[in-house]
Amino acid sequence: MRPHAGAPMSRRRFLSLSAAGAVGGAAALSGCAMQVSSGVGGGSGETITMMVKADDITPDLVQQALKDTGIAIKRVDFDITKLIAMLTSGNPPDLVRGVGAVDAAYFAAREVMEDLDPYFAKSAVLKRDDLDPVNDLWRFDGRTQGKGPRYGMAKDFSQDSMYWYNTSAFDRHGVAYPAELEPTTYEEWLETAQSLVQRSKGQTSLFGGTYNGLLKATLMSTLTASAGGSLFSDDFSRIDFTTPEARKALGWYIEYCKLKVGASPIMPDPNGWDGPTYQAGRLAMCNSGYWMGGMIATDPKLAEVSRLAPTPVFEGGPRVSACQAGTGLWMPKKAPHKDAAWRIFEWYFGEAPAKARASGGWGIPTLKSLRPLMPAKEEYQKRVLKVQQNELKHFSVVAFSPYTTGDSFEALFNQVAPAAMKGEISVDTLAGRLNSVLNEQLKRGKEQVG
Repeated sequence: MRPHAGAPMSRRRFLSLSAAGAVGGAAALSGCAMQVSSGVGGGSGETITMMVKADDITPDLVQQALKDTGIAIKRVDFDITKLIAMLTSGNPPDLVRGVGAVDAAYFAAREVMEDLDPYFAKSAVLKRDDLDPVNDLWRFDGRTQGKGPRYGMAKDFSQDSMYWYNTSAFDRHGVAYPAELEPTTYEEWLETAQSLVQRSKGQTSLFGGTYNGLLKATLMSTLTASAGGSLFSDDFSRIDFTTPEARKALGWYIEYCKLKVGASPIMPDPNGWDGPTYQAGRLAMCNSGYWMGGMIATDPKLAEVSRLAPTPVFEGGPRVSACQAGTGLWMPKKAPHKDAAWRIFEWYFGEAPAKARASGGWGIPTLKSLRPLMPAKEEYQKRVLKVQQNELKHFSVVAFSPYTTGDSFEALFNQVAPAAMKGEISVDTLAGRLNSVLNEQLKRGKEQVG
């Protein structure tokens, strides 16, 4: 049960948030009436603190914010331990970076986030009917992600189960290109990856394809949804990898890892991710969504041979194309400069920075009105945009449990799953072990929320 609005956070709840390595604080709603920015100069002359990563708000953007809004920004590097210290000292940041797909429900359930619905209702910049559906990742009604109050917003997004492919690799191997607008099946994708691999004397000169998602939590959730099921129980308090749909998803991913057609937990990419390998021409298919087009566009030769393809489907399953991140900002309940923070929020998500992100091709804008800014000058950009615009029709929010974090799920999955990837245990044995360790984690999380 969630505490009623205005109830102080219990010490147990705050400590549970700290112990999970998550952002939190002993926050309580103020009894004072909320002052809401009209979107024109609110909070001018103040200084707000943003806890973000370096590329979220550059020094140039800090200067531009001061010029555009009159508000100074102090950037603090995103660090969970430091954030908790700031919260416990009673001086939290005004805005905090978060990953909507896995953070929003978790933090909202622990009552550490400000409900932003009253702000959106009065904003002249961020109009609710202009919000892309991806922003529903930042909603939580106390039970289900995607419904209820809005606690944050994504800065840009991709449908992260889409993939890029290099036509020159397909041509060399005589493999037909994937259909432009209709999805291949996951089964066919894996067969194609196998046919594209190029090995010699134990060395791989061309990898067939990568498919690891952004986090194992969102990868497994979306794969299970694509098989027609849900990874979690109706109340999100338990996980079950033994259902037919989750078993199909898990089995497919383990088979991908065993075949070694691309990087995986047992064969990590030395670069830390697969973008540089794709850039180098050593990866035929790359499981990254639209956002990676910003990197591809920096190399005209690579851009010319690169294509974006729809999210695959499981044979007989529904067409699901989710966002596995939705990275953005949220406001702590005890943020000291809420009005000024909201003005920066509006500026960051709806004004100059948002327009620059939209035109750069590094993500889909999260305001529908900004979509015309997406790059479409070159022929390759027009091809990519055609595929992406069609894919938007198949977007849906795949809800995640509020009782665990994406990082915690990842750590446990990567501890247990390699044995199956190496063929040491069966997928059915792995499913049982994952149920055991993850359900124990979910049980503790539910007890902490209360």
